[in-house]
Amino acid sequence: MTVFKTSNALGRETHRVAEGTLAYVSEKGGELFIRARNGWRKIQLGELIQSGPSSSVTSQSLSRTAERSRPHRIHSQELQESSRGYQPSYNVLPQTFNAVPGLHLVALNAPLKGDMRGIRGADFQCYQQARSMGLTTTYRAFLSSHLQDLATIVRKADRTDMPVVNLRGEVLFSSWMSIFSGNGGTFTPSTPIYSFDGRDVMTDSAWPEKQVWHGSNTVGIRLTSNYCEAWRTGDMAVTGQAALLQTGRLLGQHTRSCSNHYIVLCIENTYVGNTHQKRT
Repeated sequence: MTVFKTSNALGRETHRVAEGTLAYVSEKGGELFIRARNGWRKIQLGELIQSGPSSSVTSQSLSRTAERSRPHRIHSQELQESSRGYQPSYNVLPQTFNAVPGLHLVALNAPLKGDMRGIRGADFQCYQQARSMGLTTTYRAFLSSHLQDLATIVRKADRTDMPVVNLRGEVLFSSWMSIFSGNGGTFTPSTPIYSFDGRDVMTDSAWPEKQVWHGSNTVGIRLTSNYCEAWRTGDMAVTGQAALLQTGRLLGQHTRSCSNHYIVLCIENTYVGNTHQKRT
């Protein structure tokens, strides 16, 4: 979150701010904006709740806010910019990022075809979306390619003793290497996997197909015939390896056409303690 005193100051900094960044303008009682592709879009805020009210006043205010939640969600959909036609709602998670120390596994904010402009293009989207949410650690795409095997993405020192957690700090796997034990990366499907903007990919309609690209076998080794030509093609005739998340296996072995739009995950590849937090 970036704070500006005036809307003029906000406009002057537009070219320096990453797409997806939230900005608060303190003049006129306070307004909230999100950086879109071609400028800023204003976010409609709810009723102001004064600090220190009685419990009954607070309850009434929250009740009125809840009644307006449905039209607010409709409005928030207008804030989305997506070159592939997906328009997910915007939902910021509570700041509970350090509930459990671990490596965070997070989804990109929209599903992608096999053409991700290569592994570097996928890595860049992980980097960009993490930064836009104020996350300062390094994220890499959860993909095998011609340059890497999936199992090697995380730093060696963090592969065996550090749990893999979701954006709220809930444990998905006991360690990075436990994903690649040969059982297909078994996890509990009821534990959410969140996108960078706070939506559960298992339940949100922005991901109609609950499948995730990975391009690997069950032990995290690249499948050269099934990684969409190193993630550079969305051709229907070319295939990539994916997993069906409802089965509770992150490395399930399903061969799919690269023309499909599936979930793409990002992994925090180094544990750096308390530095994994949102900027305020």
